Amino acid sequence: MYKKKVLEDKLEVVISPMPHMESIAISVWIGLGGRYEEANYNGISHFIEHMLFKGTEERSASQLKQAIEGIGGHFNGFTAEEVTCYLIKIPAKHYKLGMEVLSDMVLNPKLDEFEIEKEKEVICEEIKMYKDLPSSYVSEILVSIMWPDHPLGKSLTGDVETVRAMNRSIILRNKERYYKPANMAIIAAGKINEDKFVNSAMKCFNGKDWENNKKLSYKDFKLTQKEKKVKLLFKDIEQTHIAFGFHAMGRNDKDKYALNILNIIAGGNMSSRLFEELREKKALCYDISSSLKKLEETGAFFIHAGIDNSKVTVALSSIVKELNRLKKETVPKEELKRAKEYYKGQLLLALEDTGSRMLWLGDKLMTKEGIPTIGSILKSIEKVKPEDVLKVADKVFRNDILNFSAIGPEASLKEDDVNKLLEV
Repeated sequence: MYKKKVLEDKLEVVISPMPHMESIAISVWIGLGGRYEEANYNGISHFIEHMLFKGTEERSASQLKQAIEGIGGHFNGFTAEEVTCYLIKIPAKHYKLGMEVLSDMVLNPKLDEFEIEKEKEVICEEIKMYKDLPSSYVSEILVSIMWPDHPLGKSLTGDVETVRAMNRSIILRNKERYYKPANMAIIAAGKINEDKFVNSAMKCFNGKDWENNKKLSYKDFKLTQKEKKVKLLFKDIEQTHIAFGFHAMGRNDKDKYALNILNIIAGGNMSSRLFEELREKKALCYDISSSLKKLEETGAFFIHAGIDNSKVTVALSSIVKELNRLKKETVPKEELKRAKEYYKGQLLLALEDTGSRMLWLGDKLMTKEGIPTIGSILKSIEKVKPEDVLKVADKVFRNDILNFSAIGPEASLKEDDVNKLLEV
């Protein structure tokens, strides 16, 4: 499925040939994200990502966009807790140009002071936008109480104060510390010639003297929570937004496949228990879902929903009831089979796309999970038993590691009532 090569400067190159495709997805991954940041520099990883799209010593911001979009491609970037990624998807015949543009952005950004000042305003507006969206802001509140006094509890965008305090010197210092070959990887999937692509990567990224060229680490999180945490924000809006967060195991835990299946059964799709019970049967909400955050040594099980203001009590009671069912009753074999098939099917469908395959490979490589074979994943999914799901549910759905946040009118969020209902 893929081939890996480590260049002389320790840069890892992973290639997944898909000869039947006409596109190629190429990405440069950096071992830098929100959890690497000091409190004073919260949001610096995201700020650097923004600035790399603002032009290089040889190309203006417009020329960068025109180079990729002018050949029918698109490019983007994202910052997460443990990685930053810059990616393009283009017709395969233009792979050399794609590599040249990506390497120019990553290695030679101009970091113009005037552009930095302008981008501060853009990011501050982004921060304000998320705070004005209750469905997003409720998650930010939840994260802050789940990981207090730790970088994982901070917003990836930073806050207005930290963003406004950034300058070229701070940005350049952080960029030069992390953007080094031993802390980076190039991932490509699509119509590709291995030797030619590696040669192109060597040409674009080799030949520079790197100081302190090594992988960098971050502060581990140690769970100390011993009781339920609840944080409510009162706001006169048409819908109450709620978020549950349970601490869960890290991405390499032996029960990770059972946890993924538990997520699918609980709220991972439209056949899930929470969606079926709260939306389809009781009409308590338009949308409700569960999701997982997977980090190296820790993780989280989330539930999000937007609820009619007059139905919050009934909704919370229904959610807790379903979680307790998952803790106490073995999942029926037919339901488990459907969840397994959904898990396997979603994985296989995603890997048919060059962009999705590239992202999957990059995530596995950069987050220290290692890149497993598809066959081994499918076998591991199939091995999950009903009692495995029951064990994980009992391990995760606990009051002492439960966190809850909500935004809505005070009349629909009475703290005593909320606390009484949240009993798993």
